[in-house]
Amino acid sequence: MKAFADLLDRLVLTPSRNGKLKLLADYFRDTPDPDRGYGLAAIAGTLDLKSVKPAMLRDLVLERMDEVLFRYSYDYVGDLAETIALVWDQERKERIDDSHQPRLGAVVTRMNALGRTEVRSAVRDLLDRLDPSARFAFIKLATGGLRIGVSARLAKQALADFSGRDVTEIETLWHGLQPPYETLFAWLEGRAERPVLATPAIFHSVMLANPVGEGDLDDLDPADFAAEWKWDGIRVQLSASGTTRRLYSRSGDDISAAFPDVVEAITFAGVIDGELLVGGTARSNAPTRSFSDLQQRLNRKTVNARMLEDYPAFVRAYDILFAGESDVRPENFATRRARLEDLIDKAPHDRFDLSPIVPFSGWDELDRLRTDPPDPVIEGVMIKRLDSSYQAGRLKGPWFKWKRDPYNVDAVLMYAQRGHGKRSSYYSDFTFGVWASGPEGGDMLVPVGKAYFGFTDAELEVLDRFVRNNTVERFGPVRAVRAEPDFGFVVEVAFEGINRSSRHKSGVAMRFPRIARLRDDKLPRDADRLETLMAMVEAKEAG
Repeated sequence: MKAFADLLDRLVLTPSRNGKLKLLADYFRDTPDPDRGYGLAAIAGTLDLKSVKPAMLRDLVLERMDEVLFRYSYDYVGDLAETIALVWDQERKERIDDSHQPRLGAVVTRMNALGRTEVRSAVRDLLDRLDPSARFAFIKLATGGLRIGVSARLAKQALADFSGRDVTEIETLWHGLQPPYETLFAWLEGRAERPVLATPAIFHSVMLANPVGEGDLDDLDPADFAAEWKWDGIRVQLSASGTTRRLYSRSGDDISAAFPDVVEAITFAGVIDGELLVGGTARSNAPTRSFSDLQQRLNRKTVNARMLEDYPAFVRAYDILFAGESDVRPENFATRRARLEDLIDKAPHDRFDLSPIVPFSGWDELDRLRTDPPDPVIEGVMIKRLDSSYQAGRLKGPWFKWKRDPYNVDAVLMYAQRGHGKRSSYYSDFTFGVWASGPEGGDMLVPVGKAYFGFTDAELEVLDRFVRNNTVERFGPVRAVRAEPDFGFVVEVAFEGINRSSRHKSGVAMRFPRIARLRDDKLPRDADRLETLMAMVEAKEAG
């Protein structure tokens, strides 16, 4: 546990990507099995560890500390795990010895073997035996709050760096292996053959596109590329082999139970990449419906018959990774597209269709098409090299995404909450609102979204200072800030889409909002109104 805790401490304090890669590679090289495998799983988000509720941790620390003092400490530190790690009974320092601290593998094994009534005493014992740094790491792992600025992709690149293997090879195997990844490390170190996947019907890391930036297309020949519409659903992967059928989100979560209508309709063997949508396929002559309709089906463990009838789901296919048991990812896009067309043509027409190719002769023509698409559920175009293989990750060059210009509104900060990790001492998660007519006349601010990125570190300092100096009320960890027509903080918010929403008091939901600009040149009274957002929704619905 000590080695893993030290790694986390250094990663948090190391801003550069290359520095993080070296720290990770050194950890994988110097740490024995199974500890390094569990450390890899924790960083990559694949560690299955019996969770501990924050309320139980608070109860444990209050057995040894005055509640008022703890609340003051928590408010000052801003992070529950860090607070408990620092204030835990320091009179027992003689019991904390590096040579006797449990290893990460032993902690994971012990925690996962506990019965429900044993968790409390086991957690208390571990907190006693660990030093503050290891306590912090353990609490973060046990509560599922590990945020250290390291992605799963970066961890895989570190595996490639320390072993000399290609990161694409590691990506190809990744989802067919389980923590603590001992067979993976044996292969990476040359002690064993490359692991063999039992079946292709698992999740395979998806290929991602880069946004089109200034000048990116200038030196590229349009004849070398194909274009497709970019649909406003969620990216999914369908895997089928024998009796195994699975539907995965782009991050690898199994969402099959929420979409039985799609999974049960699979009649092919292989793995395809596509967009999950609600409504009718192109071949059924029914319209594709908005993302807000799709949201009715998302994040559900089960779905009833009424939901299946009201919000029928289907997959619009983009690409094919496996044809039966054959891995076709090394083939070029044009060849894979022909395979995909043949497969989808034989699939049930009410659950599967093919994303159409968009004809274009030049980048100017494609620019006009992506800014004025023929369907409101289209959010832009995808551009793919005809000779590109299907490679996991976000490579520069083979695939681009060119979205419609984002929506922008001016909004007023209403609430703020501290961030996590290196932002734990800053107010960096913001709720913002726009003006609407109040029930008794006059105007009032209504929340319309939340954002925690888009601003620079210098801008974060400005936002944090405003929150601290202008807090008017507290709701647990959340602070309400002063927001009046003539005093408050205006931000320009950019977002990729907007839909009606019955879940939000304002009646609208933004997609991917971010703070694009601090508008210190504007008073809150000059911010946008809810009617402006509703007009965006109506314009989108009208097509």
